[in-house]
Amino acid sequence: MSKPRLGMAAAGIALVALTMLPDVAEAGFRLRVGGPLGVARFAVAHVLGVAGIRHMRMAARGRTRMAALRPQDLRSATEAVRPTVRAQLTAVAALAGWRGGRAEQGWWQHADGTYGWVGPLFWPFADDDVTDFTMRGDGTALWSYGYGDIYAAVFAPYAPTELAAYTAPGRRHRRVPELQQLCDTGDAVGLPIDAMLRTVQPNEVQRAGLDELASAWAAAGASIRASCPTEAAGNALDRFALMQRRLDAMINAVDAVAPQLAKFYGLLDDEQKSRLNALGKDGRANAAETKRKEMQAAACKAPSEPASDEQLQRQYEQLVKQQWPVDEIATALRLDDTRRAALEVLQDTTMGTMEALSPCPPQNLHTPQARLKAVKARLEMMREATKSVGDALDDFEWGLTDEQKTQFEAMGLKRGV
Repeated sequence: MSKPRLGMAAAGIALVALTMLPDVAEAGFRLRVGGPLGVARFAVAHVLGVAGIRHMRMAARGRTRMAALRPQDLRSATEAVRPTVRAQLTAVAALAGWRGGRAEQGWWQHADGTYGWVGPLFWPFADDDVTDFTMRGDGTALWSYGYGDIYAAVFAPYAPTELAAYTAPGRRHRRVPELQQLCDTGDAVGLPIDAMLRTVQPNEVQRAGLDELASAWAAAGASIRASCPTEAAGNALDRFALMQRRLDAMINAVDAVAPQLAKFYGLLDDEQKSRLNALGKDGRANAAETKRKEMQAAACKAPSEPASDEQLQRQYEQLVKQQWPVDEIATALRLDDTRRAALEVLQDTTMGTMEALSPCPPQNLHTPQARLKAVKARLEMMREATKSVGDALDDFEWGLTDEQKTQFEAMGLKRGV
């Protein structure tokens, strides 16, 4: 049976809204610097910085349109799909099953236009994102993963019936791609071999080393694909377990390819190494990709901070009131003081991941090995963050009745676009 077709989203990149900011409470996941005031300072300054670059959004924000374009039409045997096309694919896949496919934008969208959660799948195109940063130095997509995705695991945007559209056999929702199709499309490319051959022009020995590297990279991609879920997670704790498995698979894949990358790189002369280091600077990026990188660069500039800690605190408390409805949740779930305190710890723990998982890639990493090492460090930090938030969530839900858990699970569905 042929696979259903994936459509392309209308061209467009939207900034993700920063959500669910906590009040000052002790948390299990501590920031590397700061403390509660440091969390507030980072959050408020980042919100203000994002507001300053909203005019850089690409003009096309029309309703998502489904085109008759198959996944196999988007790939060749040797070159990865451009990041902007991947953003379009994840957008159409994420929104096709959400609110009947009628929404223009989901609140959990990344700043580069991608989505970390596409139905029941966490981190589509994981292999491509690792490859883009390691070989081309483009970390826009990979470093977009962080706080927003962890929050979306706590408060899922999808209803159970919407998730079923991605997984149910014999589905009538033909506009919604199958879960396995998303996994197959998302992690099946491997190295940009043609670009590397043109750049390095290897001799026979070097070509053999490149072939070994390509085989290791393909096997690593297969291991990432194997971490795709076979069904939708039923609750937040299951979503965190899914995230952990996915991140573990990515870290193991990085470990598997690192020796082969070092071996191949060691076979090159200095001129070849220099050309390979600059593989991503070939000048062929299209305008949309250039704009995407400019948006991230602007967002990562140090924004101006409030004039005083008092002003900071007022802005922070306003954000808390607007974005994290602790009182609403406590009232709806009829929480006692102990459960409410656990909710506040969950809130603060989740918020702590915002600064720890900054969306700004490290700079001045000149070699593929250095960039791959940074990828592993980022993935390990995200795994630590998801474990900390997952533990806080488990602590909060311990002692809740089934009815309270169901009510809490439904909170994400109340989020606006």
